[in-house]
Amino acid sequence: MLTIRHEEPEDAEAVARVHIHGWQAGYAGFMPDEVLRRLNVTAWAQRRRDVGTADPEHPFTTLIAEVDGAPAGFVTFGPYRNNQDRDDLDPTLGEVLGMYVEPAHWGDGTARALLAAARAGLAARGWSEYRVWVLADNHRARRFYERAGLSPDGERSTYPVPLAGGAAPVVLVELRYAGRVDG
Repeated sequence: MLTIRHEEPEDAEAVARVHIHGWQAGYAGFMPDEVLRRLNVTAWAQRRRDVGTADPEHPFTTLIAEVDGAPAGFVTFGPYRNNQDRDDLDPTLGEVLGMYVEPAHWGDGTARALLAAARAGLAARGWSEYRVWVLADNHRARRFYERAGLSPDGERSTYPVPLAGGAAPVVLVELRYAGRVDG
């Protein structure tokens, strides 16, 4: 059975694990293999704790999907980040900052349920429109968001991926998708 609940501080490692599994499966083929191999659950969990995403006063909310009590995915949403800067928030727009689902749950409705819950959360906070940044090469995610009623709005950004040994980062293109919360 699928349930969705708010993140708690003790969820940091489970959320980090889902996040990393989502990266490793979803970004394979266009994210450098060395980056995907070195992802570390302990480090990512600590980063979540440091950012404080489970704090109810945090401007961003994370919801966790559980299937039969086991974490299956998560979504983080809140005010739109101007230039993707968490310290420069636009109070007039909402944003889904990230959504990742365990690959074993791709296509089973978990992602749709998470996005619906995020949209309800955005609406409850007064936003009628929201944005999502998606890696241009992530065709699976792009199709998902398009089926959910979002579309590219022409804005582009770059996501530099640091490499080991001082090598120049790989720069990936991101596209911004826009949609209505009630769409």
